[in-house]
Amino acid sequence: MTFSGTLLTDLNAPLLGVNIDHVATVRNARGGVFPDPVRAAMLAVEAGADIITFHLREDRRHIRDEDVVRLKQQVPVPINFEAAVTDEMLDIIERTRPEHVCLVPERRQEVTTEGGLDVAGQFDRMAAACARLAAAGSRVSLFIGADPMQIEASARAGAPCVELHTGALANAWWAGDQVALQHELARLREGVRIGRSLGLRTHAGHGLALSSDLPDGRDPSEPSSTAIVAALPDVSELHIGHALIGRAVFVGLRQAIADFKGEAIRARTA
Repeated sequence: MTFSGTLLTDLNAPLLGVNIDHVATVRNARGGVFPDPVRAAMLAVEAGADIITFHLREDRRHIRDEDVVRLKQQVPVPINFEAAVTDEMLDIIERTRPEHVCLVPERRQEVTTEGGLDVAGQFDRMAAACARLAAAGSRVSLFIGADPMQIEASARAGAPCVELHTGALANAWWAGDQVALQHELARLREGVRIGRSLGLRTHAGHGLALSSDLPDGRDPSEPSSTAIVAALPDVSELHIGHALIGRAVFVGLRQAIADFKGEAIRARTA
């Protein structure tokens, strides 16, 4: 699919949240102000992004506090503020008042978010955070694995949404491991089913990519991990960052967004 200047929309397809963290990572490699993640966010919206996602980490390794202020001021679509469940982050979110918040686990030494929240094991803390952020006017999502216990705990904690971690599915897809892929897909399907039964809005994200970016020797016509997840009818949002920004290195940000959005639309409407 080639970007033509016309925004791709389909009311039945999942919304696309574009994560701009990796633009900030490139900027921070040299310090300074370029490339600007807020400029990337505005371009992403022009190209059809429904939501702009970012993660303000404790160590500020990519998005910075001043980026958050500018994103809230300038981005005309909902912003999805990913953050750890700490007093510092909850204070910043209350001041920023983003439309959406996704609470995530965070460890300083990890390269990227490696797993989901333990909502069941930290129930009181999660319930208090959900109530606090709802009072600030933000729609809260909890980033969890497709584990029935965690999904049920999220509903009891008062979260209206969960985002299911698709990292294991994405890794199996990249590795061409069909057994593991089908196992993870079954877990994801069951998680989505449980979420629906509890009245939760279900999102998905982490590691999703396109088949055209597979390494040489793999069939580019095989279903992409993005399409596999987007085809699940009760997944209402996809949040994609690394593979989308990586693709943009080769085809440009507008085209990369059009490619991912088109993939989700085709998968849902097929």
